[in-house]
Formats: sequence, C-alpha cells, structure tokens
Amino acid sequence: MNGSTDRILCIIAAAAALASAPVHAQKAYGPGASDTEIKLGQSTPLSGPASAFGAGAGRAVVGYFEMINEQGGINGRKINFTQLDNAYSAPKAVEQSRKLIEDVGVLAEVGTIGTVPNVAIQKYLNSKQVPQLFITAGGRRFNDPKAFPWTVPLYPDFETEGRVIAKYILNAKPDAKIGVLFQNDDFGRDYVKGLRAGLGPKASQIVIEASYELADPTIDSQIVQLKAAGIDTLIEQSSAKAAAQSIRKVHELNWNPLHVIGGSTASVETVLKPAGLDASKGLVTTQFLKQPGDPAWADDEEMKTYKGFLKKYASSANPDDYSVLVAYMNVNALTAVLRKCGDELTRENLVRQATSLQGARMPLMLPGVSISTAPGDYTPFKILRIAKFDGTSWALSGDPISAE
Repeated sequence: MNGSTDRILCIIAAAAALASAPVHAQKAYGPGASDTEIKLGQSTPLSGPASAFGAGAGRAVVGYFEMINEQGGINGRKINFTQLDNAYSAPKAVEQSRKLIEDVGVLAEVGTIGTVPNVAIQKYLNSKQVPQLFITAGGRRFNDPKAFPWTVPLYPDFETEGRVIAKYILNAKPDAKIGVLFQNDDFGRDYVKGLRAGLGPKASQIVIEASYELADPTIDSQIVQLKAAGIDTLIEQSSAKAAAQSIRKVHELNWNPLHVIGGSTASVETVLKPAGLDASKGLVTTQFLKQPGDPAWADDEEMKTYKGFLKKYASSANPDDYSVLVAYMNVNALTAVLRKCGDELTRENLVRQATSLQGARMPLMLPGVSISTAPGDYTPFKILRIAKFDGTSWALSGDPISAE
C-alpha cells in the first residue's frame, strides 16, 4: 500500500511541476524559425548611388553569419540568411521585401540601410506584422511605436544628433554665428529640428539656412552663399557626396569656419579622403563607435577582434569604412536579441526583446555610450560623443553629451 501511495504522489508531483513550468520554457516559432534554423533577410544597396555604403557592409553581414554558424549558430540554430540588392531604390526595396516575406519566408527583415529604402518598406512590413529590425536610418519617423510598432531602429536619430551638436556649440562657441546646410528631406530636416530645439533661445544665432536636393550635382553655390552671409560656424547634414564637396569647397575658398558634419558622413574612407585629408582637418562630428583608424584604439581588444573577423570572413571589406563598422555593431546587437529570445522565436517576442534593451553595450561602442530602448520609446542612442579630425583620424573631445 505504501509503495502504491508513493507512486501516486510522485505522479501528482510530476504533473504539478509540468503545470507550473514557465511558459517561456516551451518552444514557440513564428515564420522562418524552427528547431534547426532562423531565416533572416536583408535588402541593401549592392548597386546604385549608395553602393559605396551597401557593398562593404553587406559583405560584413554575410561574413558575420557565416562565423556564427561555424560556431554552432544561435541557441543551437543556424542562421539562414538571404541578402538581396535594392539598388537604393524605393520600388526595388518594396519588391525585395515582398520576396523576402512571401517567397523566402523570413522571420524578420534586418539591418536595412538608408532612409529611402526604409521609408518605402515601412508600411508594407508593418501591415504584415514583420519586424523591420535594427535598421540603419536616423529619421525620427522610425521611432513611432504606435503607428509602426514593427519598425525598430539601431542608429542615432538625426534629431538627437542635432540636439547634441547644439549643446556642443553652446559650450564651445556660445557666440557663434551659425549657418546651416541640409538635405531637403527628413534626413536634413530632422537634424535641423533637433539643432533648433537644442539651441533654444539661442536658435536666433542661426543667421542663414541653405538646402539642396539629393539629385543636385553640386552644392558649391550653397557654400558660397553661406560664406557670404558672414557666418563663423557651418553646421551641415549632407549626403556623403555633398559633404565631400562642401569640405573641398570650404578649403578652396580659404574659409575657416568651425565646420560640423553629420556622423553618418564622417567616414575617413568614403568622405574625408575624397574631399582631401588636409581640407578635412579641424572638422567636428558626433560619434558612438570606436574608429578603426584612430591610434587610440590600436591595441583595443574589441578592435583587434573586429579586424580579425573581417580578415577571415569579409576580406574585401575595408575595416575603416564607417558603414562596415555600423553593420558589425548591428549584427552583434541582433545576435544578442536572438539569444534573449531563447526558444520563443516569434516575431512578437523578437520585437519585445529588441525594445527592452536598457544600458546594453555592443562591441566597439565608445565609452559612455550604450543602447537603451523601451516599448514606448524605440530611440536606441540618447548619448553621443564629439570628435575632431586631426588630419589623420578622429579624436574624441570632451565628455559624452546627452540629448535630453
């Protein structure tokens, strides 16, 4: 009798344990996920006007997932990664997103580069409830959890950047006579909005604003106009081509304003070298990542790991290319979020984990910089660093600056 009772009690105890087991211990899969793999996709500009950004970054992302798979994958699952060329074209980006979702069947589209493609695919992916995860675009429109809950950025938004630069100017040159050059779209307008908000009552120190269209062949006339206005501080939010042109033109005019450029165009390789390193000396920008060309990080272990990874898995990608650096940070963050998902690999949980990163730090982030996201605020970076170009590399200047 006692033996029988013991067996019954054991059965009851086992049943109770199963009933009280946490829900997250049970496996749950969305489209593109299984016991053995996780399907992810990306469209990126491998050709077209932004191929200088997309090609190197694209190779780095592919190489990173190859490395992850060689190491056993993520929580035992291999990454099945599909990368398509969107040529930095809005219609092409939509076409490729449809292919990734409807034909390939990915769990999420990840790391899409640039404002134009991301704007184009935002409504489609949100209507399909597919994560548009960790995009490399700084438009404020990408932080809108109510209207677009499936779009999660992983790049300093341009309004935040403008606010940080405003704080820097107020401290470094409080009596500045400011001229602003900006691209006439969300990329430029968000930055100017943040700059004006950050300057507050001193926004009246903005003497002149000049804009240009992305398709304009040159911005030389705008630079001449800004110089003629008598400004001593030039703040610009331009594309890579326009930034290189402005740096070169300012130098040709023998003009020496305090010249601030956007962080997205601070690449030594793709912007400063074409403009001329001598012409670039003295430039100021915002940064959130360590720069491979900066001697300060020559012996840094994270930098050594980054360069070693590229040498083995993406040898044609230039480690000094800013877009490659950003892509590396992006896939590290993506891997961390996938690990956090555990066995609950659903689209809902992927977004849940991506929007609950408090003080998370990824390899190559600068001291004092981290990622903080919340369900009601997807803004990933609220603190940035100021850097000055010394003619060879960017050097950090001062303490971290909060946009808040």
